[in-house]
Amino acid sequence: MKKIALVTALSLTLLIGAESTQFTMSKADKAMYAEMLENNPADIFIADGGEVFDEKIGEDGLAKFLGVSEKELPAYIAGFPRYIKSMDMVAGIDQVLQAIMIGKGQKPFALKSGDMFSMLGYVKSLANDEKINLNIEADEHIKASYALGKKTYNEPRGGRGLACLSCHSEATVGMMLRTQVLPNLGAVKAAATWPAYRMTKSSLRSLQRRFQGCMKNALQAKLPIGSKEMVALEVYVTSMAKDKEIAIPGLKR
Repeated sequence: MKKIALVTALSLTLLIGAESTQFTMSKADKAMYAEMLENNPADIFIADGGEVFDEKIGEDGLAKFLGVSEKELPAYIAGFPRYIKSMDMVAGIDQVLQAIMIGKGQKPFALKSGDMFSMLGYVKSLANDEKINLNIEADEHIKASYALGKKTYNEPRGGRGLACLSCHSEATVGMMLRTQVLPNLGAVKAAATWPAYRMTKSSLRSLQRRFQGCMKNALQAKLPIGSKEMVALEVYVTSMAKDKEIAIPGLKR
């Protein structure tokens, strides 16, 4: 009964939000959003990330670690997360950057740090205009990660008994929750537009960091960035945006 009550309460919240302008973005916020679309503050973070990347790793160092040519790098980046044999794991780009830094005897940036978000944003921007080409049939490792990501996405947990699916299903898409329209994550190219600048946080954030924000609001224990489950969740959400063009940095409310 408790679970039913929680789901019903969520549904009522969504319906109220969908029918009332009280919960929509203010005119000032909409104007600010439109202006930021033309001048995304995240461009500064991406530029800073590029300088750090060139100093710490460089495109040649990244390409060599991944076993591809520099010319092939943009298309290869568009296929992340992917299984990296030398790391023996399905990894995100940020984890690859950490591994390279460690291999060079450098202190790696924490996955949740602003420095990593900026460097990750820059590296992913190298694949701008490339289409996401994540291949979930590439090997047994990515297949298993996709399956785990789908389970994590669909499984209710936490104090409110919610799952990612609770707010991002065919039944809820287009409704409003906490002043935001609930999107189809594939249609809005979520995986192709993060890292992104979050207006409410005034900073650049990664997709996995955004997942953590959702988990906090849902009263779920936050999965650690870079954990097997979190990377799997990114794999699953990225698969929704297959063939969508990458456009980094994104802009989110």
